[in-house]
Amino acid sequence: EPCGTCESCGRIWSGKTALDVVEIDAASNRGVDDARQLRERAMYAPSQEGSHKVYIVDEAHMLTREAWNALLKILEEPPPRVIFVFATTEPQKIQQTVAPILSRCQRFDFHRIAVEKIVERLEFVVKDEGFSCPREALEILARKADGGMRDALSLLDQVVAFTGGNITLDSVNRILGLVEHERYLEIADIITDRKHGEIFDFVQNLSDEGYDFVEFYHGLVGVLRNLLQLSLGGIPSEVEPGKIGPLEIRANRLKPSDLVRMLALATDLENSGSLKRNANLQLTVEMLLLRLSYMENTIEIEELLGNVRTSVLEDTDQGEENDKNRPVHSQSQVTEPIADGPKRPEHSKSGLDDASKTQAKDQRSFSEIWSELIAEVKSIPKGGKPFLRACRAYEGEAGEFVIHGPSEDVIEKIKEEAFRSSIEEALSGYIEGDIEVVYLVDAKINTESEEDQRPRDRLVALMEEDPSLEKAVNELNLELLD
Repeated sequence: EPCGTCESCGRIWSGKTALDVVEIDAASNRGVDDARQLRERAMYAPSQEGSHKVYIVDEAHMLTREAWNALLKILEEPPPRVIFVFATTEPQKIQQTVAPILSRCQRFDFHRIAVEKIVERLEFVVKDEGFSCPREALEILARKADGGMRDALSLLDQVVAFTGGNITLDSVNRILGLVEHERYLEIADIITDRKHGEIFDFVQNLSDEGYDFVEFYHGLVGVLRNLLQLSLGGIPSEVEPGKIGPLEIRANRLKPSDLVRMLALATDLENSGSLKRNANLQLTVEMLLLRLSYMENTIEIEELLGNVRTSVLEDTDQGEENDKNRPVHSQSQVTEPIADGPKRPEHSKSGLDDASKTQAKDQRSFSEIWSELIAEVKSIPKGGKPFLRACRAYEGEAGEFVIHGPSEDVIEKIKEEAFRSSIEEALSGYIEGDIEVVYLVDAKINTESEEDQRPRDRLVALMEEDPSLEKAVNELNLELLD
């Protein structure tokens, strides 16, 4: 700890010449020759007996790999009473360039200064200089400085230069290019109400009024975070108390799960680097806002199944009242999108009669029958159950029993005589009358990647576990995202 009173402290702090303290700018002296010169100078003893010789290398991450290698030996075995201090704002670059250097040094990380501490210092400067500035404006400057006291003072200098010392909240927002809070409330309403066309006028107004789109983006991410925090029962500490109420109104109109997806989509823009690389920031912001406004609402699977079960019970009660002898419920045919059209189905008949009506003995759907058949059938070849589980079954438009496979290999396997005879024999125990069995495979399935196919296979498995889910998938055109 420096005493602040001895001759060394006095000379250093007052800016006088101190032979034993040498500061070097690595941004300007970054080559191997500069490193060798530093190494030679370090071999000299301090000018005063019993003191230390200190070399401060600022912007150390700017040194080249060759310069670091030239210093490696002297850092391993430094001369007596010689201290090297390497200062950098980007230590990861040193690790990427020459990792062994870090193991030869003691690392001290200086953390960000708290916003409250920066505000206190700015208040002292404003008072000492005779300026006037509301605390809310100083808080904006402190947050904009991102933990750096020097940056906060530089921003204060800019504001003073433009305002002449009479600083207001509006002048700070205007000089820093910040967007007013009301603008974010406006865009939140546009997104929530899905007024997609108004987004273009909103963004154009921002451009016409000279706002910085990067600042608008960062403000938008902050507002989405505040809405998410409010929807989860929290209170954003950085938001003024008078602005909490309007934000709560918007937060109550959105589910936390939807806000999480919106926030993830917004942050991906900066994480991917699109915000920095794109020259047309207006178009980038417009596309982000449009994607947010078109984002579908999420629904919990439990809530969905509860609604489906209620709908199924209502349909069943209504059907029994209107027609006691109604035939088995015919489900809508479910097919994936087809690139080149489905292959022509091949048929296998057992006593076919096109005019005959088929009916499940216990009024169950073909999907339910298929799930139980897979578990009960015994005569298929060993190891054949996975092929059956990979398929799904449903009633075709003409009442046929459609077995839909995920790939041509699976369908070809279960069309073998041992599989086919076992399936058709087992079906006779579940369905009255003659039944036509259709084996179907879509051409597009074979071209899909494993990653694209995985959510669909998971959805098929969920429908097999709970057949009532199949109705929701058909009627609401659902797909499994995650």
